[in-house]
Amino acid sequence: MDYISDFEVDFLFFLQDYVRNPILTEIMKFFSLIGDSGIIAIIACLVLLAIKKTRRVGITATMSLLINVLTVNVLIKPLVARIRPYEAFNNLSILVHRESDYSFPSGHSAICFSVAMVIFMLMPKKYGIPALIIAFLISFSRLYVGVHYPSDVIVGIIIGTLAAVLARLIAVKIFKFDFS
Repeated sequence: MDYISDFEVDFLFFLQDYVRNPILTEIMKFFSLIGDSGIIAIIACLVLLAIKKTRRVGITATMSLLINVLTVNVLIKPLVARIRPYEAFNNLSILVHRESDYSFPSGHSAICFSVAMVIFMLMPKKYGIPALIIAFLISFSRLYVGVHYPSDVIVGIIIGTLAAVLARLIAVKIFKFDFS
């Protein structure tokens, strides 16, 4: 595990040994669950697409989601093939089901940030800030429940953000969407 820093492992064990508690565990399991299969991001895209006033934002968010899925799930995860922390460290307990794919980068983080950043960039802050808070909680939950290393989550956030920026650029330059 040469490419995993001691800090990352220590951080996961710190969460397990000193931060986990029954109330926070239920909250974090909930946020992890709503990020499963990108369900919250997909629902957000569908809602945005269904409302005429937000349809262009919905199209942009959907593009961001698709860019993200292709980048993370099709390209990077199989290429890097990093095993999950609970597979590398037997004394790290997980609080959710075992995942069937690789650890790097965090798909939950990438997907949620890809849609949340589009909402943040293109909609009033009363929608954008809560979207980012939910994306952050989903991302942090993946560390808390023991299924990702911190670098998985950080890179997932970066990829999701870049996917959002690229989708916005495509929407403005190619589709000539005006978000002003």
